[in-house]
Amino acid sequence: MNACTVIYSRGVFINRCFDELCLTSPDLIRSIHEDYIRAGADVIETNTFGANRIWLQGYGLAEQAVAINLAGARLAREAAGSEHYVAGSVGPCLRSGQVLAEGHSERIIQAIEECTRALAEGGVDALILETFTNIDELLLAAEAAARTGLPVIASFTLATGDHARQAASIAETISRLDRCPHVDSIGLNCGSGPAPIFQALSDAIGHTAKPVVVMPNAGQPQQVDGRMLYLATPEYFTSYGKKFIEIGARGVGGCCGTTPDHIRDLARAVHSLSGVKKHIEIKAAPVQPDAVPPIPMARKSRFGGKLARGEKVTSIEILPPRSCDLAPMLEKVRTCYHAGIDAINIPDGPRASARISPMITSIAVREKVGIEPILHYCCRDRNLIGMQSDILGGFAAGLANFLIITGDPPKIGDYPDVTGVFDVDAIGLTRMVANLNQGMDIGGNPIAPPCGILIGVGVNPCALDLPNEIERYRRKIEAGAEYAITQPVFDPEALFRFMDAVSAFPKTIPIVAGVWPLVSFKNAEFMKNEVPGVEVPDAVLERMRAARTREDGIRTGCEIAREIRDRINSAVAGFQVSAPFGNVEIAINVLS
Repeated sequence: MNACTVIYSRGVFINRCFDELCLTSPDLIRSIHEDYIRAGADVIETNTFGANRIWLQGYGLAEQAVAINLAGARLAREAAGSEHYVAGSVGPCLRSGQVLAEGHSERIIQAIEECTRALAEGGVDALILETFTNIDELLLAAEAAARTGLPVIASFTLATGDHARQAASIAETISRLDRCPHVDSIGLNCGSGPAPIFQALSDAIGHTAKPVVVMPNAGQPQQVDGRMLYLATPEYFTSYGKKFIEIGARGVGGCCGTTPDHIRDLARAVHSLSGVKKHIEIKAAPVQPDAVPPIPMARKSRFGGKLARGEKVTSIEILPPRSCDLAPMLEKVRTCYHAGIDAINIPDGPRASARISPMITSIAVREKVGIEPILHYCCRDRNLIGMQSDILGGFAAGLANFLIITGDPPKIGDYPDVTGVFDVDAIGLTRMVANLNQGMDIGGNPIAPPCGILIGVGVNPCALDLPNEIERYRRKIEAGAEYAITQPVFDPEALFRFMDAVSAFPKTIPIVAGVWPLVSFKNAEFMKNEVPGVEVPDAVLERMRAARTREDGIRTGCEIAREIRDRINSAVAGFQVSAPFGNVEIAINVLS
């Protein structure tokens, strides 16, 4: 969080020393901290960015350095209480672009050591050295800050220039900070809005094993009626906050221009992400000597039997309706059944939408049409007790094929204020279902007979953070996954790279490739920009752009889908084809 923008908005002139307000206007500073806490910040920074004696000399306040830092830390600590963290903010002693002259190093170390000692005495939990442009100075500051014994976050601002030059500079900077023993976490902050910082983080994340913290400005400042304003909306800012986490950031926040409104929106989104929440640990069921042997994959369902025999499987994804009338959907399912499709995929609240219960829909598909459903079951909406009850009930009702997924966060759907549960993620829920197949429930109690659920999981070969996706996939297999269905594949080479990477696993499982026939350029753009985990290559976008009519769009989309199908056919166990806008004829066309 960055309080300077809010201080300015409260009528404090820009030529004032904002740090001195910790002494002269403590109520103002405390109230701003409290605003950010109410907005949902987990960490607030002290109002001490420029409170080193070298900067304070310009205001005639050098001798107040210790008092300002001490007061700033105590004000933030009062606002944060014991449930939130306080980071002591320390800015550079050098001006932007200023060279670290010979003989100035000791003076800088003394100035940083003086203010960090005062921040530590005031009760901060960590120290953040931020907005540094001279990396030599940042390393000196880290050495001084580390003497407090507190964790040190070393954050720098991006240099301007073309992308290639900037990428090389970022890589060198990250590598130097990674090697520094005084730096516990590395940060990028200020200087740019979310989009340039995202590109920078993409370049940087692979150069360090240390946690990375990202705090962009709320866009580039614009001059409006004589005032410098940051015009990035909270929604735009938040969309990048989620992307930062997806590619590996371990802390996200904001610098110049970020208000409590930005943090409120960001906090709601981040706190609903499964990857942020601490999940309940599910342990593997111990092997019981007299236990009934688990049901083998080939006997769990017709779909499982084909996978076990190495036969190609086909499925079509159809969304449950928003209304209570299942008849139109079931008619589409019958069309798929007569076309020889093996199974119907039933999503569970895709993109955090509310529809007819996917379990009720799956039971109707099985009983009224006779084709096997694959029930997607996500962790977002139910606690662990409710999930076990659902899965036991579904199996008792004849449902054997489950696809275990974490689920999209509520923030992206029609009900952004709804709270996601996420007691477990897909890994934990997979282990829970595997335990039910072994005859043990979540409380460690035996159940007889055991379930015979065919456990599927989702996987994304085009994930932004591919190493993390590969690691999660390995853990899903270890937890008990028996097959996987991918996100829609638009780049066959990305799928091949993923499959090469996982081929060395001690255990492999069949992979069913997701295929999505595009119907228009607008549809392709939506998939690329709005659907989590889906990557549409530029070459595919250009082909769809060339389609001038609706019919051309559908024909081109089907051609692309069939080309992808043929390209990956020998590498996968089958295909799941989505029915765009419920048009199953298009999906059947792709599989024919």
